[in-house]
Amino acid sequence: MKAGTLYVVATPIGNLEDITFRALRVLREVAVVAAEDTRRSGLLLRHFGIATPLVSLHQHNEGQKTESLLSRLRGGESVAVVSDAGTPAVSDPGAVLVAAARAAGIRVEPIPGASAVMAAVSAAGLPDDEHFGFFGFPPVKAKDRERWFTGAIMASAGMSVVFFEAPHRILATLEELSNRSLTRILVFRELTKLHESSYDGAPAVVAGMISPVAGEFTVVIPRSKDDDSAVERPSDDEVRRMFGQITDKKARDAARQVAAATGLTANEVYDIVRRSGADD
Repeated sequence: MKAGTLYVVATPIGNLEDITFRALRVLREVAVVAAEDTRRSGLLLRHFGIATPLVSLHQHNEGQKTESLLSRLRGGESVAVVSDAGTPAVSDPGAVLVAAARAAGIRVEPIPGASAVMAAVSAAGLPDDEHFGFFGFPPVKAKDRERWFTGAIMASAGMSVVFFEAPHRILATLEELSNRSLTRILVFRELTKLHESSYDGAPAVVAGMISPVAGEFTVVIPRSKDDDSAVERPSDDEVRRMFGQITDKKARDAARQVAAATGLTANEVYDIVRRSGADD
């Protein structure tokens, strides 16, 4: 018997008119829709007159539900996986099921659609030859957040950085970015929804503009431009501090990352760090 197909279906991030004809067809034709929240996805399906059964698939039960869904796929049924909004497996549940389906030799077919990342990038006014990196959500724990923001700001020396943030942490995130001397960010709130808004400026200024502090937030840190006033050479102590915060890479790779953020060469960074060890 031929196995079914696992469809990874993007759904609207707010405005229901953003769903594609292809997504609607697939949602009608599959045997079951695996949804992050069956209540929210049920509203979407009912809005478009789709009667396909729903099963729950969220971050707390994905490991348990994956095998039963694989069994249905092996038996010839096709399955669609959806998240509350946007694309499953991208800062949302679905990755475990997708990986397991691929490992089992089951066809996985993406059904693209609305994306908060692409919507924000398209409206940010970045240069047309600009490239960017998507960093997902910052972690919750303080030490992990500090390391994450260090990496994100280092990365922004070579590309624009896009990430999501929750409403109850957005002001703390803007304060963190302000403390790290960023001069400009863009924040998009409630993209495609009725009360969509965007803010552009220094982090502290943007923090004072956001009202209400509610909804879904997408943040863009534009790439640092070489001509944005000459960047002063960092002190040796600052280089050592930045290097010391990178704990998940080998020394040479960490040196290259610090070099990208400071304008130094990797050899210069490595020499500064080695001199510190010799002085100690």
